[in-house]
Amino acid sequence: MFKKILFATDGSAASNHAAEMAVSLARIHGAKLTVVYVIDPYPYLGIGAMNPLGFQAYMGALQEHSVQAFDHVAQLIKQYGEDGPNVPLETLLIEDMVAYKGVVQAAATQEADLIVVGSHGRSNLERFFLGSTANKVSSHAKQPVLIVR
Repeated sequence: MFKKILFATDGSAASNHAAEMAVSLARIHGAKLTVVYVIDPYPYLGIGAMNPLGFQAYMGALQEHSVQAFDHVAQLIKQYGEDGPNVPLETLLIEDMVAYKGVVQAAATQEADLIVVGSHGRSNLERFFLGSTANKVSSHAKQPVLIVR
């Protein structure tokens, strides 16, 4: 049923839990798995002159974090691949875009059949004030979205 699954990760515990579901679904359906990590725009651009060292540290830390998140999924595929079919894996790093927009855009570009995202399980009040990337992806994507808690 699913041939192209897009898994959105931020490297958090919630995303790592959702990664297991994404890998499992890709194996069951014989689907290609694309893992996307979106780096939000640098948060301090509106506060006076931009500090190039701060920007470089921000980008460097998040790029390293994306490598760790991608590696986690690759390790899951390798671990589960010993018992069954291997899952074709593609990684995609999107920079300078709001997370939910990057995920929705990547799903459209990759022609994904399903989007898998993790949820932090915040309360309704926290979600109201902080927003929920998973809910925004679900609201804006044209594909089905599986939110894993």
